[in-house]
Amino acid sequence: MKRKLIGLVVLLACASILGACGNTKFKADYSLEIPDFEHVNQHGEAVSLESLKGKPWIGMYIFTNCISICPPMSLNMAQVQEKLQKKGVEDYNIVAFSVDPDVDKPEVLADYLSKFNVPDESKWNLLTGYSQKYIEQFAVKNTKILVKNDPNSDQVIHGNQFFLVDKDGLLVKMYNGYAENIEDVPIDTIASDIETYIDENL
Repeated sequence: MKRKLIGLVVLLACASILGACGNTKFKADYSLEIPDFEHVNQHGEAVSLESLKGKPWIGMYIFTNCISICPPMSLNMAQVQEKLQKKGVEDYNIVAFSVDPDVDKPEVLADYLSKFNVPDESKWNLLTGYSQKYIEQFAVKNTKILVKNDPNSDQVIHGNQFFLVDKDGLLVKMYNGYAENIEDVPIDTIASDIETYIDENL
């Protein structure tokens, strides 16, 4: 019985990594290769993995009708950008993949972003233009983050993580993008890591 209980605890701990509302802080380094993609951003412009290469970028999954973690995640990302701006860091991008692409057309994403008073919108790419099935498979396979449509509502289950991708398209770190306690979102660390990856690649 004790062995079964330990096994259950381990299983639950692993599941929390992919949980939609998990608050696990990823301290380990990764080396996950992001596959080539080309989608459209909030301005209707094509954005591909190739066009992002040469600069590190910080990614996340959001959708505009989200009634839970997306607005605070977006605010937290804006705070990361504020930290970068104060440091004088310029060579980076922010990429948000919509997990509700049928609703989130470019103009809808542009309106969503306008609500967050971000310091420099030119560095933000809110992506859409693919199928729901595509983004679910892309997220789990390539970033190890759960994305799953809820057939019983207009909401989409998705992870709360931010992920750092280096200039060559490798996912190298993950962080809490949302937590009930804002201190558990490592905004300073994320900004410092982005700066470090820029400096290492000069």
